[in-house]
Amino acid sequence: MPFSKFATLFTSEDLNLLQKVFDQLCQERRLALKDRDQREDLAREVMVAFEAGFVDESELRRAISKRRKTHA
Repeated sequence: MPFSKFATLFTSEDLNLLQKVFDQLCQERRLALKDRDQREDLAREVMVAFEAGFVDESELRRAISKRRKTHA
């Protein structure tokens, strides 16, 4: 999910961070472009965590990883 469509809601710095973390997590989870639903869900998770105050790259990644472990 390209985060650029949220350019009116977030700064370019924020969008770069969201995209970077999303890309790292997609690679880590081996989500291919064809895994659209899973990628959309992950993008939402990243945005929710960011809006909850996880604005540092490493904390944002950890927050998503913790959610995955508690939901697994």
